[in-house]
Amino acid sequence: MQPDFDEQDQRGLQLVHRLRAISVELELSRAAFARAHGLHDTDVRALIHLLDADRAGVPATPGWLGAQLGLSSPSTTALIDRLESAGHVVRQRSSADRRKVEIRVSDQAVALGWEFFGPLLTGMLRAMRSFGAAELDTVDRFLREVTAAAGRPPAR
Repeated sequence: MQPDFDEQDQRGLQLVHRLRAISVELELSRAAFARAHGLHDTDVRALIHLLDADRAGVPATPGWLGAQLGLSSPSTTALIDRLESAGHVVRQRSSADRRKVEIRVSDQAVALGWEFFGPLLTGMLRAMRSFGAAELDTVDRFLREVTAAAGRPPAR
């Protein structure tokens, strides 16, 4: 049975349902990209994590990638081997520590991603143009808070 929510919580639930709808649409796009390029879902998730790491300046080692995906070391190695064989990632020695190997998304995979997701991203950017800087700051803060809340275990 659903608890009684006040007006603010009702509005919040509407936003949660909108976020879920966006999540479903993005998942459908991700699945379509995977099918179009013969990739497993985990392959696409790995590429997303690697691109995010690159943007954040985080060294993406095999151990780091495995932790992000919840994979064992052998499964991570098989994943990286598969992506490397397909030309989607490259292994390279770390510039900070030559003993470590870092994984990077290849230029070819970035181009494939832009070809497929470019129209989606362009549409999203176009949708944001009507918002001012302060509104976008609020949306950014909201999304950060909701992302953090989604990553927490449920309260008991």
